[in-house]
Amino acid sequence: MTSGKSVRLTRITRRGKMLCIPMDHSMTVGPVRGLEDPELLVRSAARGGATAFLAHKGIIKALRRPPRIGMILHLSASTSLGPSPNRKILVASVQEGVRLGADAISIHLNIGSREEPEMLMQLGTVADECDSLQLPLIAMMYPRGEGIKDPTGTETIAHVARIGAEAGADIVKTVYTGSTETFREVVRKCPVPVVLAGGTRVDSDRELLELADSVIRAGAMGVTFGRNVFERQNPTAIVRALRKVVVEGGTVGEGMEALGSGVE
Repeated sequence: MTSGKSVRLTRITRRGKMLCIPMDHSMTVGPVRGLEDPELLVRSAARGGATAFLAHKGIIKALRRPPRIGMILHLSASTSLGPSPNRKILVASVQEGVRLGADAISIHLNIGSREEPEMLMQLGTVADECDSLQLPLIAMMYPRGEGIKDPTGTETIAHVARIGAEAGADIVKTVYTGSTETFREVVRKCPVPVVLAGGTRVDSDRELLELADSVIRAGAMGVTFGRNVFERQNPTAIVRALRKVVVEGGTVGEGMEALGSGVE
């Protein structure tokens, strides 16, 4: 049965897989390398075969033409300059996403921080609004704060991911557990699709493709790589390689071959 959510999910995925390029970093830490020209990055990601990009409302408003890939509006933010970097507050609304033509909504939670209750309330409210308007909701669920003793532990990350699903998210984005086997446990215990957060910078192209391959083999829906794409010299090429592994189901070797193919 077709619904608004199912239609919009096809706009941010291909073959049921997601390869998303998040671009929300500059609200938090400033205009980092690779994000000086957001529109150029969106075009580069589209050429490489990304299924979607994620950004704050101001970046979406500044686009001079409609993007050729799925568009996800990110609702929450904090800055590294403020007194509570872990406290994510709403800086946009689901209604704004409708006005801007977004295909999905995203919200960030830091579970284990002292501000967790406020962020959980935001997640529940946003999930209800997304259901009402039939926009898919991606919940960025991170184990981050004073209450987290083991931020990479499988049980911790599985719990954090499950919170997102329990509160009504359609897709949960969370961090890596270190292996295919342990991440498979996170996916298995989460009743909605899971995508991987990019995490720290991976300098080796092969290692990045191996990471993507690992989570796909674990049953994940896909990956969301920001710095590992836009801080590279050729974002289009690395996206093309990632698409081979994430969307097309190719091997890491095939991804490496794709990295050097194509005309820019």
